[in-house]
Amino acid sequence: MVSVICPVFNEEKYIKNCIKSILKQDYNKNNLEVLFVDGGSIDKTKEIITSYQKKHNHIRLLHNQDKIVPYAMNLGIEKAIGDIIIRIDAHSYFPTDYVSTLVYNLDKLGADNVGVACITDVFNKNNKTLAIKEVLSNKYGVGNSLFRIGVKDVQEVDTVPFGCYKKEVFEKFGNYNVKLKRNQDIEFNKRLKRNGGKIYLLPYTNCIYYARETFNGVAKNNYENGKWNIFTVFYTKMVDSLSIRHFIPLIFILSLILPVIGGFLWKPIFYIAVISLITYLGLIISVCVNINYNKKIKFLYLFVSFIILHISYGFGSLAGIIRFPFLK
Repeated sequence: MVSVICPVFNEEKYIKNCIKSILKQDYNKNNLEVLFVDGGSIDKTKEIITSYQKKHNHIRLLHNQDKIVPYAMNLGIEKAIGDIIIRIDAHSYFPTDYVSTLVYNLDKLGADNVGVACITDVFNKNNKTLAIKEVLSNKYGVGNSLFRIGVKDVQEVDTVPFGCYKKEVFEKFGNYNVKLKRNQDIEFNKRLKRNGGKIYLLPYTNCIYYARETFNGVAKNNYENGKWNIFTVFYTKMVDSLSIRHFIPLIFILSLILPVIGGFLWKPIFYIAVISLITYLGLIISVCVNINYNKKIKFLYLFVSFIILHISYGFGSLAGIIRFPFLK
């Protein structure tokens, strides 16, 4: 039996698309259950799930009184009857062979976790959203993680998006860290690897993740991502719970702020900030020009999207450092 677990909170815009993709899976429905764990949605999320639940008896709806994702996953794992756990996200769409591909390769490879590349997309396509989509898919926007760019062959990795696990893995290595509102999947996979577990990224299929479609949405999401990178280090007491790429926006922000402050003591230090800013802008402008030329996406929207992504992420991490001494 396979148990698919999906944490949800106010996902009325995306949940139908997600459910429809799961219902189209080519995996035997008699060996599949789908658990939606709701964190107290105040929109129509629960009503939508309930309407599908009435027609499909392998769909279950659970209430997560603690609201956040790690509690949802741990509750789902506790209530799951399957010996294989697949985590999914309400913002995502899954091809028909998603479940079957993961389950087959989990067994074939003798893995503890397997996953596939996750392609970023947007529901509503216009100049702004296409620029956001491109930036959130570009190595200069989000780094060159293999699960974003994909692989040609099966490859052992440190983490995968969502994932397909043997349930016994959680009994062996523990559940998701409930202190982590974000990064709980990355931290769990790092913990799994640290203790000898095997994680593989597969080339055979993919999933689609629907990104935020406004600049404000991108800024808020990435500010929280940046902040929780610092909080993750605090709560796990391990820097290697994340990768160096998670801290590059912070390094950039500090390369601007610290030289400006230092410039009041010794003026030449100020020019480090100038060089950093000019180098950054030169790189981003050249990347935007290249994308605009090859993909015909508006330069201005691309430029603004890159700036918002990097600045919000970096300042989020800086806010995390400022709050670091006050965390409990």
